Amino acid sequence: MQDASAQMALLQFMSAGLPQCAVPTSIHCDHLIQAADGAEPDLKRSIVSNQEVFDFLESAAKKYGIEFWRPGSGIIHQIVLENYAAPGMLMLGTDSHTPNAGGLGMLAIGVGGADAVDAMTGTPWELKAPHVVGIHLTGSLNGWATPKDLILHLAGKLTVRGGTGRILEYFGPGVFSQSCTGLATIANMGAEVGATTSTFPYTPGMNAYLRATGRAPVAAAADEAASRGFLAADEGAEYDEIIEINLSDLEPTINGPFTPDLATPISKFGSFVKEQGWKDEFSAGLIGSCTNSSYEDMTRVADLARQAKAAGITAKVPFLCTPGSEQIRATMERDGIASTLEDVGAVVLANACGPCIGQWKREDKKDEENAILTSFNRNFKSRNDGNRLTMNFLASPTIVTAMAFSGKLSFNPVTDSVTLPSGEAFRFSPPSGQDLPSAGFTAGDTSYYPQPNPRPQPDVQVVIKPDSQRLQLLEPFPSHFGESNKRGKELPSLKVLMRVRGKCTTDHISAAGPWLKYKGHLTNISENLLITAVNDEGGDVNTAIDHDQGISGSIPEIAKRWKARRQPWALVVDENYGEGSAREHAALQPRFYGCALILARSFARIHETNLKKQGILPLWFADKADYDRVGSGDTLETIGLAETLRGVPDTTIQLKVTKRNGEVFEIPTRHTMSSDQLNWFEAGSALNYIRSRMQ
Repeated sequence: MQDASAQMALLQFMSAGLPQCAVPTSIHCDHLIQAADGAEPDLKRSIVSNQEVFDFLESAAKKYGIEFWRPGSGIIHQIVLENYAAPGMLMLGTDSHTPNAGGLGMLAIGVGGADAVDAMTGTPWELKAPHVVGIHLTGSLNGWATPKDLILHLAGKLTVRGGTGRILEYFGPGVFSQSCTGLATIANMGAEVGATTSTFPYTPGMNAYLRATGRAPVAAAADEAASRGFLAADEGAEYDEIIEINLSDLEPTINGPFTPDLATPISKFGSFVKEQGWKDEFSAGLIGSCTNSSYEDMTRVADLARQAKAAGITAKVPFLCTPGSEQIRATMERDGIASTLEDVGAVVLANACGPCIGQWKREDKKDEENAILTSFNRNFKSRNDGNRLTMNFLASPTIVTAMAFSGKLSFNPVTDSVTLPSGEAFRFSPPSGQDLPSAGFTAGDTSYYPQPNPRPQPDVQVVIKPDSQRLQLLEPFPSHFGESNKRGKELPSLKVLMRVRGKCTTDHISAAGPWLKYKGHLTNISENLLITAVNDEGGDVNTAIDHDQGISGSIPEIAKRWKARRQPWALVVDENYGEGSAREHAALQPRFYGCALILARSFARIHETNLKKQGILPLWFADKADYDRVGSGDTLETIGLAETLRGVPDTTIQLKVTKRNGEVFEIPTRHTMSSDQLNWFEAGSALNYIRSRMQ
């Protein structure tokens, strides 16, 4: 669990009353460290400003026997790859980029905190059986092309919805020419196409990485398993779909802005920029993050930095580098990589998520249209610096680095030259790197690291201040079927709060950035509910109407009004609702304000599960055209839910819609609720149901 999502997961786990976790569990402090001035001052300031949260997490870790990685240790996904991931393992993580660990040939699945609580309490964890897409890789990457370009290219083919309900399994000769960390990059960004996870057969590169990171016994065990025919697809395995990719044909690719699936080959990117009428400039280059902060990535960009220094040029834009872990940072420092980057103008940030998740105290370009180039994985509006006009273009670290010496979006380092102060033309050679350090990794500051396999300390008191504005004990959500509900096991009559237009990610539903500090306080963080969502009836952002009172206001304001007068409500939403981060607050917050049902053209996988966990009924339009027929202020009544809860076969749920003008009609819906999930819903939440079974 990372520190932002761990807060709510632990608060839920604590309410179950168990003395320890049922499976090995770890906490990683990486999300709450804000980038501003550089690694040392940023880390010190962030520890002070988040001390009560870190104290809470550390005390809970001691009480329940959880490994606690302190602030400064690094980004969860890099640390997991270096320490915990192993071929053949199944692992859950409270972050959507958990599949990064698939680079070691395992199934690593991103979930919400309530799903993590299933594992931590020993409750069976379930997932609707995914389809399996085979990605057949042939050929080999050459020149400037990297594993990042493969997944950027694939995102363009599949789109942000193309992987939903599917595992991406890579196979073929092209897999075996990639480093383990290169495969992790590919698996990491599988989240951007909605994939459940991504995985690979066991390779010699995985063996080498395990040995380099001090896990030779794991490598030996994997070798033994592979020799018996495990850790690879069965001979003649059949896939639901096969996608062919010849790595030899790939060129560097740049994706964006505002969505990670808008893919443009670099040879066409300059013309794309011109066609859109954008300025031929960008304002910052950022490399690192959980997607691209391996030793191999850093040695490749250092090669470009050395070429630039020899030519006498430095970066023309702010150039920020985020190491993925203390081990990577320390090894970079020892091997001269950090100083090489700093010599050409780079600022090395703390070992944390930083700008990738919006933890960037950016002082320039506020409310100005501008472009940034990053090696990150996600680029939704307002995500990185809070400015909805900032266009984030995703690329490999080498492309970001090379372009930083030009400052122009149209610059193609594969073919173009930089003009030197002397007037001469300088052209970069394709960069080379090293996947593993010749002298091995160095651990760096081991005070950041946890005690391995800690025993629970039941006498430890979990630290929560009574007047805290950062942490708040959770009250169980009530069942929708209490005494006040006169409709039995049908939902009470629901008012539609609003109809949400278009892309609505978990960033839209529950913004990150400055709101991360309230991750452990449901009342406070709920003040950001849907504040960047677009109301389809008028096109306004963060606007809702209380038609009964004739009042308009922000979405949280109207939701609070309805909560105060005990008016349960529903949302109508568009395609792939809840894509992006595995942010369970995007389900907790509407439930806290009284939402009982969300009606969608389609849902993203993790978010749909999070809604089910918190007692919100996710229904899909049977006919997507019905989206336009239901609007704010309409009343919804379920028909058939009672039979569905009783397990009557072949029951469907209809919705009776009463328009504000008195018109009445019914629309068909469908759902993906399993029998267990229906039990959660009837109890008011999954945690309510788990708790009732333990009594």
